[in-house]
Amino acid sequence: MDSPQTRKTVLNLPTGMSESTLRLDSLSSSFRGISTLSSPSKTSTCSDRFIPCRSSSRLHQFGLNDKSSPVKDGGNEVYQRLLRSELFGSDFDSFGSPAGGGGQVASPISPSKNMLRFKTEHSGPNSPYSPSILRHDSGLSNESCTPHKPPRKVPKTPHKVLDAPSLQDDFYLNLVDWSSQNVLAVGLGTSVYLWNASNSKVTRLCDLGPNDGVCSVQWTKEGSYLSIGTNGGQVQIWDGTQCKKVRTMSGHQTRTGVLAWNSRILASGSRDRNILQHDMRVSNDCINKFVGHKSEVCGLKWSNDDRELASGGNDNQLLVWNQHSQQPALRLTEHTAAVKAIAWSPHQSGLLASGGGTADRCIRFWNTANGHQLNSVDTGSQVCNLAWSKNVNEIVSTHGYSQNQIMVWKYPSMSKVATLTGHSMRVLYLAMSPDGQTIVTGAGDETLRFWNVFPSVKTPTPCKETGLWSLGRTQIR
Repeated sequence: MDSPQTRKTVLNLPTGMSESTLRLDSLSSSFRGISTLSSPSKTSTCSDRFIPCRSSSRLHQFGLNDKSSPVKDGGNEVYQRLLRSELFGSDFDSFGSPAGGGGQVASPISPSKNMLRFKTEHSGPNSPYSPSILRHDSGLSNESCTPHKPPRKVPKTPHKVLDAPSLQDDFYLNLVDWSSQNVLAVGLGTSVYLWNASNSKVTRLCDLGPNDGVCSVQWTKEGSYLSIGTNGGQVQIWDGTQCKKVRTMSGHQTRTGVLAWNSRILASGSRDRNILQHDMRVSNDCINKFVGHKSEVCGLKWSNDDRELASGGNDNQLLVWNQHSQQPALRLTEHTAAVKAIAWSPHQSGLLASGGGTADRCIRFWNTANGHQLNSVDTGSQVCNLAWSKNVNEIVSTHGYSQNQIMVWKYPSMSKVATLTGHSMRVLYLAMSPDGQTIVTGAGDETLRFWNVFPSVKTPTPCKETGLWSLGRTQIR
């Protein structure tokens, strides 16, 4: 064990420092023998390292002191605190600023225990719209503020109006259809007129004479042939290009108010409560007969795969048929009024929409695989027609008593996209253009109105045919 004298002699002191300058202070019983060295004299010229004297530094000349601006005293203090909190953490003010110091920063002993360490990334998304400017762990909300896409705007007025004299105000008739070749067929009284949407040319296809009348029209999917249901119960087939009658088929006892084509078969519904199926490839007028309604059949639609036929009647029933049975596969009786409006979804197999008359006013959605009702929406007025958009998952409905409006709905939320008004009577007729963007509506006010309600498949582009879609009023005959 060396003596204290021996330890004295082995000390190497810097030049200008004597042993008298050394001082041992006993700090506590747990920290014995710890030596502290005082700063060397200012006159020291030689040493193994440079230890600056803070008291003689002129830091104030470099603007490093934390003095608040006289002009922005309150705002600058808030900014400084926010900046320190963002850079050094929320604990910095607790030991970096003296109590009651008015925001003055003391000597930075250790700004943050995490200083110069890798920051642990937060699991939340790094959104450019984060409320915190510098980091996510701010006291503000960390929810994303990404702006939502604005709702699609639907023009509130029709871009084309056609006069349609003698267009009947009869809920059970179907007198308007638009072909895949862009030709509109309209039944007016005893005659059928064709309006070419490409050049606005009007052609009178036929006149049934004073003892008969047009009750329904329906184009084939190819758009070449037009079927016409008559007041006498006949079904006539016309070549729309040659304006020539091809065939006349009988079978109904009274008026044929609704027609529906699939790829090969034409179905016809009548006031005699029967549904007949016709095939142009065979000589017989009727190849099949469905009996199930107790009143006039006023709605018919084939499914998109041609396997099922939905029919609606004045007996408030919605029936679904297939080719394998003479009895309906489904009998849906939830409607409390006549079911004329029927539409199959082109976006989902087995999804069927139906609308009820004045006493019902509801649009109902069905899963035809099991017959379950998926949803029901009370529209507040008589539902006359339904049509799905093939471009977007939306559906349009036309209405009668008491508001005579046209409504566009987003499916499946059934939120309203647009409500269009303009007809002064029930909007009984509805058809859609081949591109799926425009609908035409007809009413007992003897007008046909064209509305741009759906976007195109890719991008919604305005129609450039200003001559065709002018706002002028044209007579269809």
